[in-house]
Amino acid sequence: MWKIPLFDLNYDAREQEAVSEVLKSKWLSAGEKTAAFEKEFGKYLGIGIHCCAVSNGTAALHLALLSQGIGLGDEVIISGLTFVADLNVVMLTGARPVTADIKSFDDWNVDPRDIEKKITKKTKAVIVVHYAGWPCDMDEIREVCKKNRLILIEDAAHSPGAEYKHQKCGTLGDCGCFSFFSNKNLSTGEGGMITSGNPDLIRKIKLMRSHGMTSMTIDRHQGRSISYDIVVPGLNYRIDEIKSALGLVQLKKLNSANTRRRQLIRIYIEHLKGINAITIPWKTFPGDRITSGHIFPILLDAGVDRLGLIQALKSKGIQTSIHYPAMNEFEYYRKILNQPLATADQVSKRMVTLPLYPDLAPEQIETICNEIKFFLTQN
Repeated sequence: MWKIPLFDLNYDAREQEAVSEVLKSKWLSAGEKTAAFEKEFGKYLGIGIHCCAVSNGTAALHLALLSQGIGLGDEVIISGLTFVADLNVVMLTGARPVTADIKSFDDWNVDPRDIEKKITKKTKAVIVVHYAGWPCDMDEIREVCKKNRLILIEDAAHSPGAEYKHQKCGTLGDCGCFSFFSNKNLSTGEGGMITSGNPDLIRKIKLMRSHGMTSMTIDRHQGRSISYDIVVPGLNYRIDEIKSALGLVQLKKLNSANTRRRQLIRIYIEHLKGINAITIPWKTFPGDRITSGHIFPILLDAGVDRLGLIQALKSKGIQTSIHYPAMNEFEYYRKILNQPLATADQVSKRMVTLPLYPDLAPEQIETICNEIKFFLTQN
């Protein structure tokens, strides 16, 4: 039904060949392709980065918290503008989530000053998300965490390939957590990765992703071991070989795809500049950061009918989304959070995400922007 979808995969024959190769091998669970994906992703992020591929980004976040011993009685600070996975994984460890506000209507990343305000004696960790692929103020956040002896976890689901002061996102904290869901810059359907400069932490997480077993099924299949021991409680958060094979292909495309995304964002900004009813976050690209260009969100003025705009675009075959609904308004979390956030709550109520993917044509962006302008002049 969509003439212009919200996102589209940049797949071609290379992904088909990679999947076919796995099927011919008749080995589907975590194996050699997974090991290769972990190695190549680590090389992409930089020297000394170790990786553990997992079943999805939420599993990555969950394992990151569990591996650091976070649990009952602890508090974890998260951004007030993020996907609910950050909130859910904290709850599932038994810890208490605390939301911090974002910086401003121009910068939707978590505010280091509000993180510091929310710290208590029970605070043990901070999870930051590089919203839309724009790196957070990591120097300030790292200083706050260091001063208060807090674990720093990067939710890098939006930011594979993004850089902060020449360093890749996912390498700026104690560990990074990536998602390879279908709409991500690196797409494998499901899948995720945990990254760290601490090899001991990654070794522990690799045990935890597979029941705490000292050897994997492929080790026994290839005769490297006969049985296994259990040395830590674990889960089944393994990735499969098909997703790892897709990830290897997608990784080779990542830099060029991200470059294209940044070009398209600039085209959007050019078409939308001068519209008083719209604020574009990060309209001026900060010189010390490189965005991955994951999504292109806009903020409508308080008087604009957001639902009306979404429906008007839908009637023209243009898909949009909302990144993200306010977490403190979800039924389950309403009483648990009870933490109104002045800026994040307003963004949640007034933002719209417009289509963005590498194969989006400049002419399609012009069409989208013209439809937005037409709606605003008529309403």
